[in-house]
Amino acid sequence: MKLYYHPVSTTSRGVVLFAADNGIDLDFQVVDLFTGAHYQPEYAAINPSRQVPVLDDDGFRLTESSAILKYLADKVGSAAYPADLRQRARVNERMDWLNTGFYRDFGYGFVYPQIFPFMRRADDKVQQATVEWGRDKARRWLEVLDRDLIGPGNAWLCGNDITLADYLGAPMAALGDVIRCDYAAYPNIRRWMGNMKARPNWPKVGEAFEKYLVEPAKDQHFEVV
Repeated sequence: MKLYYHPVSTTSRGVVLFAADNGIDLDFQVVDLFTGAHYQPEYAAINPSRQVPVLDDDGFRLTESSAILKYLADKVGSAAYPADLRQRARVNERMDWLNTGFYRDFGYGFVYPQIFPFMRRADDKVQQATVEWGRDKARRWLEVLDRDLIGPGNAWLCGNDITLADYLGAPMAALGDVIRCDYAAYPNIRRWMGNMKARPNWPKVGEAFEKYLVEPAKDQHFEVV
């Protein structure tokens, strides 16, 4: 199986981590987002949306990290995607929650406009308003994540067993590392991320993220939540 991805990509890293944790052998094909390779006709023929990741399993191509995670989990019979109907529905619910409101407002609405020049608004007042709006929306989602989804008694997003929801959501929450958000106000998120970062494969999977996003931004000023 081939995985078209970029090692810095938020949506790629969860798939790579899951594959590593489950011994899934993937042929990694780097799509260089920094040089615009995803906009070239060759890659557009693979994914017309021009995004990563894409899984190619003997000619069957699958886009969207959530769908790829579910496919891989079913392929290897991973307990991270439970067979029980209600348990699986809960994992699906969490993944949809992450992929819609949380990632939209925390990632695209708050973090990305601060760290990516191409997402920065040209007018300073518009930029400030964008970040403030994103910050306020992100805080609401973080409160729900901390209080209601994880809560004080759970190690993971769906209870005390790791699931696909954790693999999808942790790289999204790890965007806070770029803007130096330590989640001190959200102790349950902080504990959950500690559990994810303790995974043996987390450091290796996150090397490029640390090198190309976290380290270069360490002296910059950011709005935090």
